Amino acid sequence: MQRSLISLAVMALLGLTSGLAPLTVAAAPAAKAAKVTTQLPRNAVPTHYAVSLTPDAANSSFSASVTIALDIKQASNSITLNAADLKFSAAAISAGPGKPALAASKISVDNDKQTATFEFAQPLAVGSYQLKLDYTGVIGTQATGMFSLDYQNGGDKKRALYTQFENSEARRVIPSWDEPFYKATFALEATVPAGQLAVSNMPVVSTSKLADGRDLVRFATSPKMSTYLLFFGLGEFERATAVEGGTELGVVTQKGSIGQAQFALDSSVAVLKEYNDYFGVKYPLPKLDNIAAPGRSQFFSAMENWGAIFTFESAILLDPRVATQSDKETSFLVAAHEMAHQWFGDLVTMAWWDDLWLNEGFASWMESRTTTRLHPEWKWELRAIGTREQAMSRDALATTHPVVQHISTVEQASQAFDSITYQKGESVIRMLENYVGDDAWRAGVRSYMAKHAYGNTVSDDLWREVEKAAHKPVTAIAHDFTLKPGVPMIRVADAVCKNGQTTVALTQGEFSKDQTDKKPLSWRVPVIAQTLGGAPVRAIVNGKAGMTLPGCGTVLVNAGQSGYYRTLYAPKAFAALTESFAGLATIDQMGLLSDSWSLGMAGLMPASSFLDLASKAPVDAAPQVWDQIADSLVALHDSYEGKPEQQAALDRYARKRLAPVLARIGWTKAADEAAPVANLREMLIHVLGVVGDEGVVAEARRRYAASATDKDAMPAALRRPILGVIAINADAATWDQLHAAAKEEKSSMIKSELYDLLGTVKDKALAQRALELALTDEGGATEGASILNHVAGHHPDMAYDFAINHYAQLEKKVDGSSRSRYFPGLGGRSADLAMIDKLRAYAKQYLPAEAQGDTKTAIASIQYRVKLRTTRLPEIDSWLAKHG
Repeated sequence: MQRSLISLAVMALLGLTSGLAPLTVAAAPAAKAAKVTTQLPRNAVPTHYAVSLTPDAANSSFSASVTIALDIKQASNSITLNAADLKFSAAAISAGPGKPALAASKISVDNDKQTATFEFAQPLAVGSYQLKLDYTGVIGTQATGMFSLDYQNGGDKKRALYTQFENSEARRVIPSWDEPFYKATFALEATVPAGQLAVSNMPVVSTSKLADGRDLVRFATSPKMSTYLLFFGLGEFERATAVEGGTELGVVTQKGSIGQAQFALDSSVAVLKEYNDYFGVKYPLPKLDNIAAPGRSQFFSAMENWGAIFTFESAILLDPRVATQSDKETSFLVAAHEMAHQWFGDLVTMAWWDDLWLNEGFASWMESRTTTRLHPEWKWELRAIGTREQAMSRDALATTHPVVQHISTVEQASQAFDSITYQKGESVIRMLENYVGDDAWRAGVRSYMAKHAYGNTVSDDLWREVEKAAHKPVTAIAHDFTLKPGVPMIRVADAVCKNGQTTVALTQGEFSKDQTDKKPLSWRVPVIAQTLGGAPVRAIVNGKAGMTLPGCGTVLVNAGQSGYYRTLYAPKAFAALTESFAGLATIDQMGLLSDSWSLGMAGLMPASSFLDLASKAPVDAAPQVWDQIADSLVALHDSYEGKPEQQAALDRYARKRLAPVLARIGWTKAADEAAPVANLREMLIHVLGVVGDEGVVAEARRRYAASATDKDAMPAALRRPILGVIAINADAATWDQLHAAAKEEKSSMIKSELYDLLGTVKDKALAQRALELALTDEGGATEGASILNHVAGHHPDMAYDFAINHYAQLEKKVDGSSRSRYFPGLGGRSADLAMIDKLRAYAKQYLPAEAQGDTKTAIASIQYRVKLRTTRLPEIDSWLAKHG
């Protein structure tokens, strides 16, 4: 098979001597294609790309040629495809062996539309052709198209090359039909320096030594796939491998770092075995690499290129000097997420970006499901609450959008990678799986995969398969939650007990943070309710409904927390749950805390309700409960910024509640300690450092000072929270010390962490120094935007103003896919209404109308934050005065 794959690639590359008489080909699914959004003419469809790349890393450029096998569907004398930042030197088309090629009579490039049009002197009849293009392109410094990342290795400066093509960046390296529906096969070859390792989606099938000493590396031809999944990497790499089910799994790192990849490699083996079983369709490629790279992006941390996952080092490698339990979890999660994409996204791909959630929502759900199965000791099922809250926080604003949304432009597609697509998508899937049952859901997914392998789909293709397997009205419920924006809310009236049964009235409405007078939408909501200790009862609530529950006692709605909705209890019912809080299941404690926080801050119940619940949590409550309480208290601390007296009162309460928990678990890991306790310790040290716990700050400073001579003073598990406390509370001398450590650090991963810490400082003058540092390349070309982003955590107005004043410089430090959200994200943390006009001015000057979604969300967040500070915090003040 290797020989035949090589032959196909070579034939495509050399297929220049062919005529204009078309070859006979099978018809494409024209009816389906006609319904799919496209920004290109529909007269041609590619079937194969033979790409030859010659990168010049030193000069940040590349030369290339591509021969595209394509089918002309409608007679035409021109072909238009996507191209960006490419310069063409030749273009010719041919239609069969032994016949001459026809050179393009005109080449037109439209920079705004990111297209190139090739016109020919005579019409091209319907049929099959080969289009050969010669061109050059640019190697950038941010994670877009083909890009370089510089790093230190053993004291020497190194440069590695990578590609990032999602969502619409393949056109920067290969002139192509750069849309997900236009699937084709790819044969890639590259001319590279000797001694460097080239990596792509498929295995290397041959390496030839050229006369000038360089290597010509050819890769096997890929399966049929979308352009955004193609990958190429080149550098001084090393690779560790393992085999599972006949597939070679690999992790690729810079030289000297391969020892940090073992956990990721072991995880990949376990995950692939799990996925091959779950999906019922075996992973189809011969190998699956995960390529770890230095640097960072403001848009993504990993990318699911088929057979060649790209991941930034900090999200996958475990350096024993600094790695924590949370780093280990992140490494596993990222592998599980990107490997799930090898099926959801790569094997079966959404037809257009409207259904991006079919990729991201499902990969997010699959990562959580798999983590729960393969690492039950992490109690990952409890993370479902945080996932749901992240989605609802965005979904309850007027600027939200449906899970399935219409996408018209590349900019809109970039903005679709948000918490609605990921976290709401995951939460809705979890709810629907719970509704139909695990077995029926998996049967539907397996049928979907088998039926649509190597093809493109829309959401209804999945719903049909699940509904067939489950024999339940999945499609109707799924449409409610994916085609409508917003968060359902179930109001729970006081219960009535009679004859050993409890009757409770439920009313379905809508939860909104900023549209209190809006007419609520309607959903069919799967509800699970029970009396405490009683059997759960299920119902679909649409409008008003009554539920009869076995047993008499306190009523809990959304028992098990699988539902995507808020639960608003009548005061008496909530009071009963508050008194019973310590006896609830951990996941229900967390769900109740989340609902009380959000409903209280929105004015639908007393803002202090969350504090009432938090006060009922025993010191030995589950680590995840205390983690959630600590996270909410530090959020309240931030809400009091600019109100020192009130903030001090809140901080006293936070110290009073959290310090005993830290005292109980201690600073040192116990021999039999559960993994979630390690995460809680990190959180508590961080939060207590923020709220000014003198004991924690003093201990952090003691350990930091002692670490210069005692490596055990700041072990890996404590290093990050200790340095976080030191950085936040730093004076000039300490900041300079951290800065010197960042400059001297040899590890690219640790260096990035240290530079980020410089941006977290509370002191305004030092924050200004961090901003000025962000303009330089001292920490690397990808670090400046991250430093500035960290400054915005404590100083959003200052960071935003600085960014806009230096827009021309900072724009180059942000990858193109994230620019329309990066700058609004800085200002969106402000609590000053003056920021709204600044954001509007920014959007007007720099963004097209269709790319302003994140700016509008930032504005809505500011308006909500101001409302919270003026109307809700006074209730917290009163509660603290009484209980604090």
